[in-house]
Amino acid sequence: MTEKEKCEQGLLYNANYDEQLIRERMAVKDLCQEYNRLKNSDTEGRNILIKKILGTAKTNICIEPDFWCDYGYNIEVGENFYSNHNLVILDCAQVKFGDNVFIGPNCGFYTANHPLDVKQRNEGLESAHPITVGNNVWFGGNVVVLPGVTIGDNAVIGAGSIVTKDVPANVVAVGNPCKVLKSIEQTVSS
Repeated sequence: MTEKEKCEQGLLYNANYDEQLIRERMAVKDLCQEYNRLKNSDTEGRNILIKKILGTAKTNICIEPDFWCDYGYNIEVGENFYSNHNLVILDCAQVKFGDNVFIGPNCGFYTANHPLDVKQRNEGLESAHPITVGNNVWFGGNVVVLPGVTIGDNAVIGAGSIVTKDVPANVVAVGNPCKVLKSIEQTVSS
């Protein structure tokens, strides 16, 4: 089994010394660097390049530079997606965003997890667990979402939160660790 196949199955795999994974990371980081250097006014160039970087992206998306990811092909972005500056997605596993997701500045979504055992960690082993974000989710600035987390539709994650566990739909959640503060009543417009 290849290191990439181990990663896809959520097993410990070698990320630091596997040539295939290193090549894939370097290729997408070159694209991210190119994206971050484009003029802000070059919206056509930005749209073309971000769709080369991401695995799946709908038409109406905007990611303000700087943007960095590990592989790109594990990222799925829904319609009407906006991220402010300094988004980092460590997409060793799938990171899926629904429609109408808004992300404040300096946010990170990290699927990689490292062993507690120092020998394994020093060997370059890690595992990866997917992150799923529903529709209509808003993240304040400086939010970090950790491996394996699912965030439900219509949730609001307060600025500075560290999301370590799943967040249900229709809530405001804040803090370190992030906890549900209150429910949100949804209004239906006609």
